[in-house]
Amino acid sequence: MDSVLGLVMGLIGAADRLYAYWYLAAVAIGVCWATCELVVRFLAVKASAQRMALELVSNRHFSPNLEEIFRQGVQLARASTAVPWWAPRRSKAVQIRLRADGTAPLRYRIEGPVGGQRLLSITPFGPDVTVNRARPTVDEPREHTVRAEFILRGKLTAPLREVPLTPDPLQPLVDAVADLRAELGDLAEIRLDIQRAPKWALRARRLQLMGAARRSERREAQRAARWLRQDASGIEDSLTWQLQQLLSDKPAAGAGRRLVMPPVPRRVDPALALGKLADDDHLVRVQLLVMCASNTEGRAHARLAQLQAALDVFGGRSRWAMRGWRLGPWRIGADQWPTKRGFERRWNRGHCQPPQANWARLEELTGLLKPPTAHCRLPVLAGDLPTFAFGDPDLLLQGIYRGTDGRERLVATYAEETLFEVGVGKAGGGKTERALAQAIGWAHAGGGLMFVDPHRDSWPRATTFLAHEHLMHRIALVDLNGLGPNARVSSWNPLGMHHGQAAHEVVEAVTDAYASALAWDDATAPRALTILTAAISALVAVNAAACQAGRPEDQATIFHVRALLTDPAFRRGALAAVADRLDEETRAWWNGVFPTLPPDSFAVVLNPIARLAANPVTRGFLGQPVGVYNIRAAMDSRMIVWVCPGGNGPTDRLVTALLARDLLRAVRSRRDTPEARRVPFRPYFDELITLTGAAPETIAAMFEDFRKYRCQVHGMTQLLARLPSPVRLSLLQNASTLATTAGSKSAIAPITAEWGNNPSPDRVATMERFEHFVSMNVHGRRVGPVQLRGPHLDVVFAAQARPRKVPALEHAALANAGALPLDQLTARAAEQIARVADFLTERSRSETGAGRLAKEEYE
Repeated sequence: MDSVLGLVMGLIGAADRLYAYWYLAAVAIGVCWATCELVVRFLAVKASAQRMALELVSNRHFSPNLEEIFRQGVQLARASTAVPWWAPRRSKAVQIRLRADGTAPLRYRIEGPVGGQRLLSITPFGPDVTVNRARPTVDEPREHTVRAEFILRGKLTAPLREVPLTPDPLQPLVDAVADLRAELGDLAEIRLDIQRAPKWALRARRLQLMGAARRSERREAQRAARWLRQDASGIEDSLTWQLQQLLSDKPAAGAGRRLVMPPVPRRVDPALALGKLADDDHLVRVQLLVMCASNTEGRAHARLAQLQAALDVFGGRSRWAMRGWRLGPWRIGADQWPTKRGFERRWNRGHCQPPQANWARLEELTGLLKPPTAHCRLPVLAGDLPTFAFGDPDLLLQGIYRGTDGRERLVATYAEETLFEVGVGKAGGGKTERALAQAIGWAHAGGGLMFVDPHRDSWPRATTFLAHEHLMHRIALVDLNGLGPNARVSSWNPLGMHHGQAAHEVVEAVTDAYASALAWDDATAPRALTILTAAISALVAVNAAACQAGRPEDQATIFHVRALLTDPAFRRGALAAVADRLDEETRAWWNGVFPTLPPDSFAVVLNPIARLAANPVTRGFLGQPVGVYNIRAAMDSRMIVWVCPGGNGPTDRLVTALLARDLLRAVRSRRDTPEARRVPFRPYFDELITLTGAAPETIAAMFEDFRKYRCQVHGMTQLLARLPSPVRLSLLQNASTLATTAGSKSAIAPITAEWGNNPSPDRVATMERFEHFVSMNVHGRRVGPVQLRGPHLDVVFAAQARPRKVPALEHAALANAGALPLDQLTARAAEQIARVADFLTERSRSETGAGRLAKEEYE
C-alpha cells in the first residue's frame, strides 16, 4: 500500500514539476520536431535531385478513351513510388506540369523520380502521343508573380464532377491562357502532384469520417427524440385533449403522461459515410499549385482569376477552391508569410505535401491525366505562326488572325517552307486579293516573282502599291491584251537561241507546248508530232547558226514553220545552210520521208500557226527575231514579271502553253547553278482553270518539280473539280499551304476532306466574304486549318500606296519588257521571212565558196 501511495505521489510531483517547467518540455518537443523536419527535408532534397522530366506532345488525331486515360493514371501512381527506400513521403510523387509561356498553347510535362522514367516513357496512348525527354525549365524573373494553392472544398467524400472528354476537359485551361502575350513576360503554370495514398493515413481518415458520421447520427436521433417529446407534451397540454378527457365517461387507460419511445440511431453505412474513400483502389492524394507571372502589373492576377474560373468546370459537390483566408479586399494565401516559403520549396523541389482534404480517385482526374486532344481548340500563338513584318524576306504574308482576346495580327509563314500554295474559292471571295498582298509583300522584300493573270485585273490593282522607285527597274509587264489605239507589246521568240539555250531543250519545249494545247500524243497525232518536231529542229539550227555568225536579228520565228513546209526554195536553203548542225536521223527524214508526205498532211500543223499570225498581237509578240522576254534571266535577277496572256480562246491557249512550257524549261535549266546560289522565285497562277486548259501536264509538272530548283508555285482556282486530274492530284499532294474561301459545299468538300472535314463543308460554306480557312507548314509541322481574314491591300499596305506614280511605273514596266508599238512589231514580223531567206542564201553561198576553195587547195 505504501508503494502504491508513493507511486501516486511521485506522479503528482512529476506533473507538478512539468506544469511548473512546461517550457522545457515544449523546447524539447520543438527541438525533436525541428531535428526530424531537417532530416526529412535533407532526405527529400536528396531524393528530389534524382528526377526526370518527360514532355508529351499529342498530334491532331489524338482522341483517347477513358480506359487509356485511366491506365495512364495508374502508371503515374505507380511511378510515384519509384524512389529509394529512405526517401520521405513528400518526395514520392509524380508531377503533371501544364505550362503556357507564349511558345506553345499549353505544354504538357511529367516530372517524377528517375526510377519511373522507363515506366512513363511508354504511354498507353499509342503513336498519337510522342514522349520526349525534356530539359530543365529556366525562367527569367518577372516583375509581378502571384501564387495559389488549391484545396478540395465542399463535401469531402463526394467526387469531382465527371467531365466528358468531348469537348476536351483542358479546353477551359487553354482558353484561360489563350490571350497570353510573351512580349509582356506573361507566364502561367499549373502543377498537379499525384501521390499514392498511405495506408495509415487512409485508415485514420476513415476512422475520423466514420466517427463524424456516427456523431451526426446520434445528434440526429437526439434531435428527433426531442421533437417527439415536445410534440407529445404539446398534445397532452392542448385544450382539445383536456376537453376530451372531461367529457369522457371513464378515463382512458393510461390517461397519465404519454410514454414516448426515443428513435434509435440508424446504423451508419460505410459506403455512404466514406464516399470515394470507401475503397482502396486507385485512391491518391493530390496537390494543385498555380503560379502566374508577368512584367505588366495586374496581368498575373487576372490570369490567376481566369485559371480559377477554368478549374470551376471540375466542381460539383466537391470543387477546387483557393486555399487561404479573405479579409475584405485582401487575401492571405500562398503569396504571404508564413505559407509563401513552403510554397516556394514545394514548387522548386517538386515536393508533395497536400492538404488533408485533397483525396481523389483517378477517375476524377481524367481531364488532367492527358495532353490536349483532337477535341481541344488550340490558339495560334506567335511561336506557332509568326507575325508578318513588312520587308522581311524570310516571311510570306498569309492573312489576318484574330485572337481570343480580340487582337488582330498579320500572320505569315516562312518563305523557305512555303513550297507550293493552293487557293480555292468562289469568284469575289478574296483569293486573288490575298495572292496579290502576298506577292506585293514578297516584291518589297526583294523577291522575284511572276504573276500570270489571263484577265489582267490584277495588274491595275497592284500598280498603286508597286509604284516605288526601288522597284520600278525590276518590274516588267507582258500584256497581250492589246488595249488602246497605241498598244505596246513585248516580244519573245520561242525558237530564239540568243540567250544561250540548249537547242534540244528549246525544241522539246515548243513541241510539247504545241502538243499540250492541241491534245496531241503519239497515239492520236503521231505524224503531226513528227512533222512539227522536224520543222522546229531545223529552225532552231538556223537560229543557232545566225547567233554564231553574230546576226541574231536574222533568226527564224515560229511563223517560219509554214515557209519551211510549203516553200521548196526556203526549205532547200534552210536545210543546206544547217546540214552540218542536224543529226543524221533528222537529215534522213527530210531527204527520205518528207518528200513522200501528201500536202494535206501539213494542215494540222499549220492551222494553229495561221491563227497566231492572224492576230496582230500574237504575231507581233512571237514574230520578232530577238525577243526581250527571258524568264530565266528574270529569275536570276529577281525580276517582277506580270504576264497577261489575253484570254482563253484556242489562240490564247496556245500562247499560254508556250509560255508555261518555256517556264518549265527555264526552271529546269537551273540545274547548271549550285543549289545554294539559286535565287528563290515565285510564279503566281491566277485562274488555274484557264491556264491548265492549255497546259495541264506542264502545270502538273511544275507542282512536282519546281521545289528542287527553289521555285515555289502559287495557284488560285474557283473549282478543283474543273482542273485536269494530273494538276488536281499534284496540287493536293504537294501543297504546303491550302486555303479556301466560302463557296458551295460540293466545291469546298475536296478541300475540307484533306482536313478530315474539320471544319466541315457546312461551316466553310457559310463564312463571310474575304474569310479563309488556311492550313500551313511552319517548322516542319502543319498549323491549322486556321480561320483568317484575307488581307485587303488598301488596309494592309496603305502606307505603300503611291497612286501618283502609277503612270511612271507602267512606263517603266513596258520599257523593261521591251514593249514597242504594235504596228511597228507587226511590220517587222512581216519582213522577217525575207530577212531569214537572205541570211540562208548568203550562208549557202559562203559555205559553197568555202568548199570550192578547200577543194582547189587540196588539188
